Amino acid sequence: MNLTFLGANHEVTGSRTLIECGGLYGLVDYGMEQGKNFYENAPLPVPPNQIGFVLLTHAHIDHSGWLPLLFKQGFQGSIITTDATADLCGIMLKDAAHIQMQDAEWQNKKGQRAGSAPIEPLYDLDDVEGVLKLFVPCAYGKIIDAAPGVRVRFTDIGHLLGSAALEVWLKEGDTEKKMVFSGDVGNKNQPLIRDPEPIDSADYLLIESTYGDKLHDGGEVDRAAILAACIQKTLDRGGNVVIPAFAVGRTQELLYFIREAKERGLFHGHDYFPVYVDSPLANEATTIFQNCDPSYLDDEARAILARHVNPLMFDGLLTATTSDDSKAINVDNQPKVIISASGMCDAGRIRHHLKYNLWRPESLVLFVGYQADGTLGRLLLDGADSVKILGEKVAVKAEIINMPGVSGHADRDGLLDWLGKFQQKPGYVFVNHGEDAECGALVQSIHEMFGLEDDSPFSGSVYDLITGQYTYKAQGVPVAPKEPVPEQQPITQAQRAPETPHAAPEPHQAAPDSPYWRMLYSADALLKTLHTLGGAPSKELARIQREIEALTREVKR
Repeated sequence: MNLTFLGANHEVTGSRTLIECGGLYGLVDYGMEQGKNFYENAPLPVPPNQIGFVLLTHAHIDHSGWLPLLFKQGFQGSIITTDATADLCGIMLKDAAHIQMQDAEWQNKKGQRAGSAPIEPLYDLDDVEGVLKLFVPCAYGKIIDAAPGVRVRFTDIGHLLGSAALEVWLKEGDTEKKMVFSGDVGNKNQPLIRDPEPIDSADYLLIESTYGDKLHDGGEVDRAAILAACIQKTLDRGGNVVIPAFAVGRTQELLYFIREAKERGLFHGHDYFPVYVDSPLANEATTIFQNCDPSYLDDEARAILARHVNPLMFDGLLTATTSDDSKAINVDNQPKVIISASGMCDAGRIRHHLKYNLWRPESLVLFVGYQADGTLGRLLLDGADSVKILGEKVAVKAEIINMPGVSGHADRDGLLDWLGKFQQKPGYVFVNHGEDAECGALVQSIHEMFGLEDDSPFSGSVYDLITGQYTYKAQGVPVAPKEPVPEQQPITQAQRAPETPHAAPEPHQAAPDSPYWRMLYSADALLKTLHTLGGAPSKELARIQREIEALTREVKR
């Protein structure tokens, strides 16, 4: 009964964890690594066709984005998740496939001129259609048999529509252990969705640490009023409000706040000002939010629905679907609000809107989410005088504001509060889904507050849940620096900042039955075997060492 840590270890994205129980294998999440990559990730140690199930915490691409690749490589098991997560994956994975295909097409046009061999996208729409057929939607609160000896219950964790923490019971022989996976723990008092629900007990806990060393600014703030004030002053001076926003979750929150501000009469002198949502994915996601089972929504949203009011609709709301629709927004001189993706400004239509508005002192750029280091959004928040967008230098004259209180992740105190509600505390806590500082800080806070044993393993570490010991504890392997992507080239999905706030090596994208993959499986198995030979005779160890050195010399040749 083992847990193997594969992704989002000392990093914020690419969540992937392998469960081994009674000779069966399953995964918790299989996400894409996005944004800056700090550490190398261990490859999936078993062929994908040996994975029996995937338990998916929520739909964000850094948790779900490699599922089509897993299908492409031979996976045919079940993907168990909530109904709302299944619905959102239906649009988000298709969007990711479109990006992969567009990137490959662009690279191949360039490569053809240079005489390079064509490349394939990481996956395509056929792979997405195939993997979506494997989804098994379920409701919150019900215990489900995922596989022989494996049961799971999904509990609302308040991060995104349909997001869940997982209670997983693993039974091997006469031994049963309860493992809880937090997924992404939500911030309290978010619009539309419910607060994180408590869990009563666990033998082991894997908890995220995105904000493991931070407290959110602002405390309890009137976000509708803050947003209304930003819009009002910008419209008064004849400018546009440009809001980079993640398509799923954050965009819907903004629509909720604007509707509320209008209902409260917080706008003056600008009747029916236009609000454009310029993101096909965001528009599809909004439809899913509007059509979801009301039980996924919080009390306030259900009360609005009871008044026969759509919480995400209001006069002046417009959508842009085609590229021509998007371009027309900047031709129109009427002051307006533009909500567009991506949330960190590293890709998507938002870059065009920034190009047309950053140099205008009457306009305002409003950030409503986390901006990772190295992103265009972070550069703007840090006060850059000019930035390069789509190959052109653009002066930054617009007002730049960071809106407080809109994070979808719990901060340090929120994480500790959720853990504190366990009636039976876990015997051991693993901390993941955070950079080095965040992981380390949360490990220390958990130990100091609760006296629990905990640590933050690196990718490749293997823990025996029966003995309560690591059978292999990996060391972090920093990623070698890569050449920067030229500004005028399109940003690939793997380089994009996460639509939230990375196991097979990404650069190769070889087929699962290729010699390259078989070599990786064998190498990983060999490494695990070597770690069991601590008590072997010295003569035998010396012989093995000589054979490995000989093989290394041959490979280098």
